[in-house]
Amino acid sequence: MQTDDAAAKLEALGNPTRLALYRLLVRAGHPGLPVGRCQQRLGIAASTLSHHLKTLIIVGLVSQERDGTTLICRANFGMMGELVDFLVAECCMDGACAANGPAAREVLQA
Repeated sequence: MQTDDAAAKLEALGNPTRLALYRLLVRAGHPGLPVGRCQQRLGIAASTLSHHLKTLIIVGLVSQERDGTTLICRANFGMMGELVDFLVAECCMDGACAANGPAAREVLQA
């Protein structure tokens, strides 16, 4: 992942409503949630939800799939993993994270 790509994803998650939406979809797991249920749980207008979903879809953090008349939203767990990997890729490369402690990379792999 390139720095600009990671920055765009983090910028999208920097909005409180989008972050709440993304966390909602992460909690839902691979089955995802219908758009209507997302709207209900977040308590926001359909147009507001649509705007925030579009942003998350553009940066690749969320996908949508039509199931009959229902639009299902899902977190892109692969992309989430790539973003986390990017963020920790060089963690503590210049030294341990804490005195006498392991580098973050070792902690994350445990």
